[in-house]
Amino acid sequence: MHTPHTLITCIVNKGMAETVMEAARKAGASGGTILSARGTGKEEDVKFFGYSLVPEKEMLLVLVGAGQTGKVLEAIKAVPSLVEPGAGIAFCVDVERFMTFGEPELL
Repeated sequence: MHTPHTLITCIVNKGMAETVMEAARKAGASGGTILSARGTGKEEDVKFFGYSLVPEKEMLLVLVGAGQTGKVLEAIKAVPSLVEPGAGIAFCVDVERFMTFGEPELL
C-alpha cells in the first residue's frame, strides 16, 4: 500500500537533536518534535553492539512527504557527529493518515 507520508524517528545522544533537525530542514523537512528520552540498555547490550551506550537520549520525530524520505535520511546520516558508533539510530514508519487540530489562523 502506498502511503503519502513517512514518520522519521531519530534517537540520538542528548544534545544532538537540534543539529539533526537542522540537517533535516536543509533537506526539505518543515519541522519536527524533540522529546527527552532515556535508554534502557544493559551491560550485556554494550558487549553485543560493540560500543558504549549513553543512557540520556533525545528522540526527534519528523513527518515528511513519502517522496522526501530518502533525501532527509541521507542528510541526517551525513551529520558529522553521527559517525561515531553508538551515536544513534533512525527508522521510518509509513503514515497512512494524520490530522491537525484547531482552526488555521487567517491573516
